[in-house]
Amino acid sequence: MKLKLFADEINKVWKSVATENIAEFPQVELELYKKILTFFQVGDYFYYIFNFKDREFELISDGVETVLGYMPSDFTTDFYLDIIHPDDRPYFLSFESYTARFLPQMPLDKIIKYKVRSDYRIKKKNGDYIRVMHQALTIQFEDNGTVARSLGVLTDITHLKPDGKPVLSYIGMDGEPSYLDVDVKSMFIDSQETLTQREKQVLRLLVEGKASKEIGVILNISKQTVDTHRKNMLNKNNLSNTGELIAKAIRQGWI
Repeated sequence: MKLKLFADEINKVWKSVATENIAEFPQVELELYKKILTFFQVGDYFYYIFNFKDREFELISDGVETVLGYMPSDFTTDFYLDIIHPDDRPYFLSFESYTARFLPQMPLDKIIKYKVRSDYRIKKKNGDYIRVMHQALTIQFEDNGTVARSLGVLTDITHLKPDGKPVLSYIGMDGEPSYLDVDVKSMFIDSQETLTQREKQVLRLLVEGKASKEIGVILNISKQTVDTHRKNMLNKNNLSNTGELIAKAIRQGWI
């Protein structure tokens, strides 16, 4: 997904949950949350506080340098959106959009008992991508019930989940039920698939281990045509070889 479209749509979502006037966040509460965070991590992490009115990070912990190689001062909202993997932007957008509709259905005393958890890939300063687990919870409301601030934690989970689709879950605390691997239907995610019907037919046969010549016989097309379809599928998805194509097709559920 192109960065401009992604950023425009994300800002619409964040604006929809914002309030016009936000009070200062008590430092004593921040210190309490920071102590809680240290008990629930499975890798290197950093945390932030996000202001929904200004759609800006009010705080980025020093851990961002360990996880991603950036300084806290580098981490603006625009910068954050830019370093999310282009293929994962539609998922991120869909998860944020779904959450903006899902949580407000609950009473305020229930919302604060839910942690939103998702994963996606993000680019480090050295150019490599890692997969992070993103956990966020609402930490401040305004009098009218709108969300003022959230606390988020990004943890490097590349060692636990090196590949696969991003997933969204809502983790209930204090006895509230959890909703795991939520099935988010969205036009943003659907738009990721760009294969034609014929390309899918070729891809299914590639997964079965068929060579181009065999596929041509089965589909009644020439070997050259099969090779053209293979090349087009690689180009569309910025992949280097058929193995990468098959792996992505399985992860994305194209076949």
